[in-house]
Amino acid sequence: MSESGKVTFWSLRQKFVDSDDDVPAESQQVMYYSLAIGHHVGMIDCLKTELQCPLEGYNDWLTLLPEGEGRRKLSGLLKFGEITIDATHTSLLAYTVDALSKTGAEPFKSWSLRLIELLAEIEREPAIYLIAKRH
Repeated sequence: MSESGKVTFWSLRQKFVDSDDDVPAESQQVMYYSLAIGHHVGMIDCLKTELQCPLEGYNDWLTLLPEGEGRRKLSGLLKFGEITIDATHTSLLAYTVDALSKTGAEPFKSWSLRLIELLAEIEREPAIYLIAKRH
């Protein structure tokens, strides 16, 4: 595939909410998820670039992954232009890229290792999200 462009994975680690209202603790996760998927009223996102790769390389990486839900999730970036990765995806995606993180050729091994590191951070702090975008 000879598409130009790149793929960037950002982490959403901090949020500033412009509100005088106190949000109950049990409602914060719902609020954070809603804000992460695009409902940004009164919200400033602090995105940190975590991983970048050329679009063609991303396509090649996907072809090396085993068939299944993890590959389908990561392929959604090609179909929709953007995906969000949260705590519900960590085990699935870590399992999907695990073999490449151990025995894959570069740069796929490094990308897989970095994604596993980011997924582990989400496991430790479920309020963190990853946003991957094609541009």
